[in-house]
Amino acid sequence: MSTNVKKPAASAAQQKSGIKQLKPGEVLFNDGDPAKSLYIIQKGQIRLYKPKGKGFIELAVLRGGEVIGEMAYFDDDGGGRRSCAASALVETEIIEISFVAFGKTMEGLNPWFKMIINTLANRLRKTNARVKELESNSVSVDYGGKASSYEFLKPNDTIKILGTLFLVFKSHGEKHERGVKIHRSVLELYAGDIFGLAEAKTEALMQMMNDLGHLEMEKDQDGFLKIIIIKSLEFVRALFIFFNSEKHLTDDKKLKISTPCQNFLEKIYSLQKYDAAERKPVLVSIQPILDDYKFRNIFIGVEDLHDAKVAGITGEVIVGDDNELLVELYAGKILKLMPIIIFINSLKKLNESRTP
Repeated sequence: MSTNVKKPAASAAQQKSGIKQLKPGEVLFNDGDPAKSLYIIQKGQIRLYKPKGKGFIELAVLRGGEVIGEMAYFDDDGGGRRSCAASALVETEIIEISFVAFGKTMEGLNPWFKMIINTLANRLRKTNARVKELESNSVSVDYGGKASSYEFLKPNDTIKILGTLFLVFKSHGEKHERGVKIHRSVLELYAGDIFGLAEAKTEALMQMMNDLGHLEMEKDQDGFLKIIIIKSLEFVRALFIFFNSEKHLTDDKKLKISTPCQNFLEKIYSLQKYDAAERKPVLVSIQPILDDYKFRNIFIGVEDLHDAKVAGITGEVIVGDDNELLVELYAGKILKLMPIIIFINSLKKLNESRTP
């Protein structure tokens, strides 16, 4: 199947105005789509990006109160094609205003004012065209100059974002009952203006951390969700050290836990409390887990623990009394690596959702 097939936009050919709800990852419009409306973001975040090779150039992240899609109205034909693609980063609410309705408003404006607006729009259009000449740091390039496999959040991106989060929260964070907090404006200053991190990537990783329970958002004194709380800076530091160490390893030495293996380990992890200081493997019965899988027709078996054995989390599977299956478990390893494994596989899913 061709990878160039576009996802259906949320409102590709609709001309009616009204409020629309977008789910995370839902495409509002694709690059080159016919444009019939502009949008006002009520709440949430919209990611703007442009396809390039096998990847994307990240352009911007727009938030509540900003307008999107208005440029197409100012094309010579009064409603041309989209100059980039747009999708929701989080649950987003927008107001769609058709170009027909917007045109009626424009008709009532002073002719000189309309000329100024059109001139500004044309200048912006020419500026946007220069994006095509730029190399995207989101696209992998081989020595022949051709784009190879695309990865939205590369290891280096993840390391930079985690490092920035740790440094900013460590330096400017205030104690909070659930961790350490800062105002979003402080993070944006460092992440965007100082370290030059792509806003869409930073937001996507933070949203993933929010989904995993490592990060929270609260309203500030103006009622906006701009207070960011990290529950454990030590965990962010551990993630930074882990990813920084992994990038120096050969592929066969890196931690790789399949989704079935992660599922199995999470079940084992939840069976009982383990002693992190325990150095010898402890025997844990996995028979109840296997019986539950069988009852629910889930095709996960002891063979799916292979990755865990390679990683040194588990040892041999042993047959006990009454043919009960037990596994050797290294408690210190599972306590240390389980949150990291969940993070890695969530990051993998995030990248897959951003793959063209």
